[in-house]
Amino acid sequence: MIRKSLTSLPGYDLVERGLADLAHNRITDFSLLVMIAAPRLRRLGLDIPNRDFPRPYEHHLYARLEERVGTDAHSQYNSLIRRMVSFARALEQEQR
Repeated sequence: MIRKSLTSLPGYDLVERGLADLAHNRITDFSLLVMIAAPRLRRLGLDIPNRDFPRPYEHHLYARLEERVGTDAHSQYNSLIRRMVSFARALEQEQR
């Protein structure tokens, strides 16, 4: 479960949606994004469930984006990754 103090961190909305999708075993952009970041998020103390989703998660997420937005997939993928990195960095700062 995510602590209340994390709700103000940048990118929290992505993590919250991704965890909800993982809880229901749904393959979505958000759940794949959380799975990409799972090793780092677990090291930071978040409970990320293991799922048997197609790997590599990065490729699957990119393919889903490309299917929907075509050539904009690259910028959208990078934006999602940057937001997830921002969340992890903010969480690291909170823990110091």
